[in-house]
Amino acid sequence: MERVEWDNQTLLMEFLLLGLGDACELQTPLFLLCLTIYAVTMVGNILIIMLVVTDPHLHTPMYFFLVNLSSLETCYSSTILPRLLVSFLTGDRTISVQGCMAQFFFFGTFATSECYLLAAMSYDRYLAICQPLLYAGLMNWKVCLQLVAGSWVVGLLISTGITSFISRQRFCGPNAIDHFFCEEAPLLELSCSDTGVIRILIIILSFPDVVFPFLFTLASYVCIIAAILRIPSSIGRHKAFSTCSSHLTMVIVFYGTLIIVYMLPRTVSLRQLNKIFSFFYTILTPLINPLIYSLRNREVKGALRR
Repeated sequence: MERVEWDNQTLLMEFLLLGLGDACELQTPLFLLCLTIYAVTMVGNILIIMLVVTDPHLHTPMYFFLVNLSSLETCYSSTILPRLLVSFLTGDRTISVQGCMAQFFFFGTFATSECYLLAAMSYDRYLAICQPLLYAGLMNWKVCLQLVAGSWVVGLLISTGITSFISRQRFCGPNAIDHFFCEEAPLLELSCSDTGVIRILIIILSFPDVVFPFLFTLASYVCIIAAILRIPSSIGRHKAFSTCSSHLTMVIVFYGTLIIVYMLPRTVSLRQLNKIFSFFYTILTPLINPLIYSLRNREVKGALRR
């Protein structure tokens, strides 16, 4: 293990990602499972992007947001799965400190951007259902571009701030990260610096990072559901709900698993359970996005047929 001496302490130059398990007989099945998930995720999301770009019927704000969501999911998966696949294939679980910080930065950027993009999509659905007469004027292409650009910029800024704080920590050992990717809590557990201030800063930054977009999305859907329940006919209610059901499913899956991961106590007995839920929101969520929108959306299925 490569180290460097600094201030009478031996600083780590690489980490060891313990991954999903040590059983040798599980490495091949896990490799095949992750490879299949990654292939389907990439093909599914790229297919949605191509469909929306090439089909004029899908040139609407909702599908513009969907293209950006699929782009995020593609990038999101690519920050974790290729490195995980290499570790299954070669048995090499080491990652340099710089590589770990890069993975943490890009993952944080895409995850935060997704929170804001889901909030923008919920605002789009709110206007479409609750303000249908004003929708075309309020959700024009300029507004769409601003919302998408804002999502990416906010994700970049918040991730840059958190990564800069964590990268200033000194890591003296042990070097084993009990996770399958470089995540905030396991990294801070290995720090030999005082983490009190950085933990407070991370809590503060978690509000613009996750809490605000989550509350905005929740408020939007409270208004949407209330508006749908006021529709007198069951056919009208079903039609209105069908326009947002796919996005609502994505919101529930993404935030549901995310909340479970960060609400679970960081005890040794619950670490494997934490990894399972982390696997779900980091790896399976990008997989189910194209499945939800292709299987539950008539316009996407129509574009596929065309």
